[in-house]
Amino acid sequence: MLHRKPRILVVGSFVMDVIAATEKIPGSGQTVYGKSFHMAPGGKGANQALQCARLGADVTMMGAVGDDLFGQQLLEPLQAAGMDISHVVVHTGIHSGVGHVTLEVTEHTAQNRIVVIPGANRTLTVDEVSWIRDAVADFDMVLLQLEVPIEVNRAVARWAREAGVPVILNPAPATELDDKLLSLVSYLIPNEQEASQETHLPLRFDGNGPHDEDLRAIAAALRAKGVEHVIITLGGYGSAVAEASGPRYIPCVRMEHVADPTAAGDSFVGALSTALAVGLTEDEALTFASFTAAITVSRLGAMPALPTLPEVLGLIENRGGAGFDLSLLDALR
Repeated sequence: MLHRKPRILVVGSFVMDVIAATEKIPGSGQTVYGKSFHMAPGGKGANQALQCARLGADVTMMGAVGDDLFGQQLLEPLQAAGMDISHVVVHTGIHSGVGHVTLEVTEHTAQNRIVVIPGANRTLTVDEVSWIRDAVADFDMVLLQLEVPIEVNRAVARWAREAGVPVILNPAPATELDDKLLSLVSYLIPNEQEASQETHLPLRFDGNGPHDEDLRAIAAALRAKGVEHVIITLGGYGSAVAEASGPRYIPCVRMEHVADPTAAGDSFVGALSTALAVGLTEDEALTFASFTAAITVSRLGAMPALPTLPEVLGLIENRGGAGFDLSLLDALR
């Protein structure tokens, strides 16, 4: 167990979410009235970094924004959380990343569809992250996603592996992953669609949840490529540690009202990364991440929805505990 705040390096994206809420997502050629409109800073990298910081981790964020108003607004919440953003690069003549979110809201649930225009995120270079080569040994965990160029992820993962620092990869948005990157990953955390798409294997569900044999096959395929640990998020079915011997399930923490699932996955990954870096077991870390993400889906927006450590601990205590000693999280306080 760590007796200090874990140091986490996040290399990833910044995206300003432009969110339109409606009671029904329009079909092709159809126009519908919306219920509300708002903008919220986000991006998978920035969301996950901010979640780590709000839970008490010491976070350094690396990425790229454009020289526009969105670029300034994307950095403000990270500065307010006390994160180190001194290495973030500002690229002139290019816009910051933008996400167009259509949110279908019913009485108890919300579903989203997202189109991301990467902008400056796709212009980040290996040279711009080269400072990490000599600095990575100072971190307890490195967290990556797929909204920056793959060669950047590959380089950072290689430097972390050489320094003995665990690498978490959230392989989103779903794409074809190369074996070289996978061989450098300690924890791979896809959702069910990403896990299926990246292995070209089915992940079937019935009324009881995902099929165990499908999870075993996906785990075997990813482990054969060098991934050490495979954790698959399953929406309302919770999450699963996918192993060749069979999956271990961690149930979803349910809330009375789901307002916006936009940042649920990022909240989960950030909380899981923080808990693992502190020294919790996989099952303990997954349980903690489930409570964290549950609060996130009950709120609107991406960054504005991410909870703090006291909020998560409050929900855990309200629900009668998490099945592990909460003093294990003292390093985060």
